[in-house]
Amino acid sequence: MADSREVMNIRQASQYLGVSTDTLYKYVYEEKIPAFKLGNRWKFKKTILDSWMERKSMGGEDKGKKRPKAARAAAGAQRQGSI
Repeated sequence: MADSREVMNIRQASQYLGVSTDTLYKYVYEEKIPAFKLGNRWKFKKTILDSWMERKSMGGEDKGKKRPKAARAAAGAQRQGSI
């Protein structure tokens, strides 16, 4: 993106992230991506998106992801000291 603004609208953010605007709206409404409303428009702060992408690329914040049942069971057993 040639014009690297600090606060981006939905179109600019979708180009920056490489996803369609429809996909970005979906992520916003599912609260999967950091955004805020200014009036009735969604806005995205570039530094926050960059930090969010960095955390995601390092495997952090997997709260929304479901692990396979076997992995969840193993993690639970490990916490209880069974393994």
